Amino acid sequence: MANTYTQINIHMIFVVQSRQTLLHKDIRERVFKYIYGILKESNHYPLAVNGYSDHVHTFFELNPSSSVSEIARIVKSNSSKWLNENKFLAHKFHWQTGYGAFSYSRSQRDKVINYVMTQEEHHRRKTFKEEYIELLEGYNIQYKPEYLFDWIDT
Repeated sequence: MANTYTQINIHMIFVVQSRQTLLHKDIRERVFKYIYGILKESNHYPLAVNGYSDHVHTFFELNPSSSVSEIARIVKSNSSKWLNENKFLAHKFHWQTGYGAFSYSRSQRDKVINYVMTQEEHHRRKTFKEEYIELLEGYNIQYKPEYLFDWIDT
C-alpha cells in the first residue's frame, strides 16, 4: 500500500504589530519556546525558532496536511493569546497582519537553522527591513513596498 512522504522546509517570518519592540530579552526565550511547542503540537517538525525584539523567525518541516497560511494563523493567534493571558506586557499584544514564507532544500537546513538562531548578532549589522527585502529579492518575489510590514528604521 502506497504512502505519502514529504520534506517541506519552511522559513516563516512575522512581526509585532506596528513593529513595536515588545519582545524584550526577558520574555523572548519563553515566547520562542511557546511557538516551538505550537508547531510541534500542530504536527509540524520545528527546526528553529528565534528572532529579535520586533519579529520572529520560525523554521520547520511542514506537515503536508496543513497549508503555510493555516500554520501562520495558528502560530500567531495562539502565541498572541498566550502572551495576553499571561500578561507579559502592560497592554494587549498583536502580531501584524501578514508573514513571509520561504522554502529550503534539505541541504540548506543547517545554514538556515544557524541564520535563525543568530538573529541578535545578525541585527547588529543589518536592519530587519534590509533583511526582509534581501529575502524577497533573493527569491525573485514581486512585491509592492506599500504592502510590506510597517518599517521602523533604527
